[in-house]
Parts: sequence; C-alpha cells; structure tokens
Amino acid sequence: MRLIAVVFLLLLAVIQYPLWLGKGGWLRVWELERQLTQAQGRNDKLKERNSKLESEVMDLKTGTDSVEERARFELGMIRKDEIFVQVLDPNSTLPAPPIPAAPAVSTKAAVPVKTPATTPAKKNH
Repeated sequence: MRLIAVVFLLLLAVIQYPLWLGKGGWLRVWELERQLTQAQGRNDKLKERNSKLESEVMDLKTGTDSVEERARFELGMIRKDEIFVQVLDPNSTLPAPPIPAAPAVSTKAAVPVKTPATTPAKKNH
C-alpha cells in the first residue's frame, strides 16, 4: 500500500513538471504576459510620438505659422519691423560675444556735435 502511494506521488510530480516548468507552463506564460505588457507600453508611446509628428507634418504642409516659429527659434530670424532683445544671465558660462570689426573709414570729415556734456556751464556772479 505504501508503495502505491509513493508511485502516485511520483506520477503526480511528473505530471506537474510540464505544467509549471515546461514549454507552455505557468512560469513561461507569466513571463510572456510581462513582455506583452512592456511591448504595449512602448507601442503606446510610439503611437503618441507618431501622432505628434503627423500633426507637425500636416501643419508644415498647410500653414505658415509653424515655419515662422521654426525660423524664429532655430535660426534666430525676426520680422522686418521687430526689435530683437536678448537678456543674458550674468551667472551663465557662455563665451563672450565676438568683438565687431572696426567700422570702415569714411572719406567725409567728421562734424563735431555739441552735447550737454561738452557744453561749458555758465557761471553766475
């Protein structure tokens, strides 16, 4: 009787092995479900990215607003009647701006201009 119980337990263990550790076992199914969830998450992110790119392409094809925006931010372009003002952070580590070239020498004689700083002050006596 004891031998039959041992044989049944051994057969039960042999039958359970493919269920848990075999090719189509529970552990493999759980791993595949985890991989599927990760792949679906990546696909969702890529679908969102694709829709943004598609809307940007449509905007570039039909409107000029996005072209103007890109020209302003990527190329630093401004309109004809606009004034460009750039505010620099004093703590930034940007290199110093280049020194402009010396102005071309004019053949016309310079005319002195009187300014309040060069005008002599009148004394009251």
